[in-house]
Amino acid sequence: MEIESISKGDEDIGYNSSNVKKAKLQSTLAALLDDPILTDLPKKPTLSDVDTLISVELGSAMRISVLKLDGTFFDVAVMNSATVKDLKLAIKRKVIEMEQSKMGHRHISWKHVWANFAISYHNQKLLDDNSALHGFGICTNSQVNFAPYIMSKGFGKHSRRRKHRFFHGLNNLG
Repeated sequence: MEIESISKGDEDIGYNSSNVKKAKLQSTLAALLDDPILTDLPKKPTLSDVDTLISVELGSAMRISVLKLDGTFFDVAVMNSATVKDLKLAIKRKVIEMEQSKMGHRHISWKHVWANFAISYHNQKLLDDNSALHGFGICTNSQVNFAPYIMSKGFGKHSRRRKHRFFHGLNNLG
């Protein structure tokens, strides 16, 4: 019985020391995130966020400014070898982060956004998700913006709906 109580006591001590370590780690992380040098890190950074920002400092990633339709802008960081799809994902993450910090949980239909708007650089719409950004001349400190995206009729969209005239012949009966 004594052996069981000792091992139970050891588990409790180990559990408590684990909680203490987690608390210290969280407080250290919070202090780091409050540092003015790290202001461009999100409040809950992922490993890829930190890795990308380190790459920006080392020159293997680029910071791109995104101009919104309301005239405001924000910055995103992507690797130098990034594609249009990578840029869209970075924009999506940044917008979700900004919206959640301001308004809490809010759902944005990104399918709707990308169906109606395209990213544009020097009046050239970036439509092919697999194209590399450097192919368009986008580099560090470039500015892209949202532009209305109008799909052609033959691109899988339905044409304008015809009016259904169910009662068309009833007016002539009487």
